[in-house]
Amino acid sequence: MFPWPSAHTWVAATCSSPRDPGVTPRVVATDLDGTVIRSDGTISDRTRTALTAAADDGALVVIVTGRPPRWLGGIADATGHHGLAICANGALVYDLTTETVIGSHPIDAHVVREVVAALRAGVPGIGFAIERVDGKFAHESSYHPRWTPEPNTRVGEIDDLMASPMSKLLARVEGISSDELLALAREVLGADVANLTHSSIDGLLEVSAVGITKAATLAELVSERGLSARDVVAFGDMPNDIEMIQWAGLGVGVANAHPDVLAVADEVTASNDEDGVAQVLERWFAPA
Repeated sequence: MFPWPSAHTWVAATCSSPRDPGVTPRVVATDLDGTVIRSDGTISDRTRTALTAAADDGALVVIVTGRPPRWLGGIADATGHHGLAICANGALVYDLTTETVIGSHPIDAHVVREVVAALRAGVPGIGFAIERVDGKFAHESSYHPRWTPEPNTRVGEIDDLMASPMSKLLARVEGISSDELLALAREVLGADVANLTHSSIDGLLEVSAVGITKAATLAELVSERGLSARDVVAFGDMPNDIEMIQWAGLGVGVANAHPDVLAVADEVTASNDEDGVAQVLERWFAPA
């Protein structure tokens, strides 16, 4: 398990560590959905080539996603990247080659209970689900997944679903947006109980341990290699990318990004459907 600093520590470091635009970045960190994955669910040849060129030039390429590891099947081949992925908004580090979790920071069961109790009391119609460190998913009957759950997915009361270490707590409310749910949750919980964010539009809240963000885990991986934020270019599109965009020496939002991401990005590139990530990487990395 890695030492986990406060997310606010990493964000605060951003302002003093801008990238020199004339220097090739040594770390490329990118979100998947809505960033390198297009609206049709594919990754373009141009984007794959750009990521491969960065890796071939010696850059550390890191996939940084809210997805659980079980949703990364095929990503290594689609992106050409067979190294590390940060999953579950920073709670897990996953080796794409061995398909194993190599680092984790679960959210404590007592925190989950506190969050569930507060949100259930303060947000009518809410349902909960759990992402586990072992990659499995479980949910209450009142939580309605937007995908078809895997066979043998456990359904039950939330207290009965917490026997295994958890990477994320998910909360869903029908009929409101994720922005609205996030605002309600922050009113109910404040900022000190857990990290609250979202990566979709359809009333889904993602809850991690305090201080656990994409930025915090990426910063740890970068530091272990003797590098710093100024060596990093990072790409994203949704609120769960905000800390990473702020922390990186160059934080880039794609044109289709959430307004809160566009507000903090150092630069805005073309959309995910227009190879925006590749357009930026091609400044430094030419295909072999």
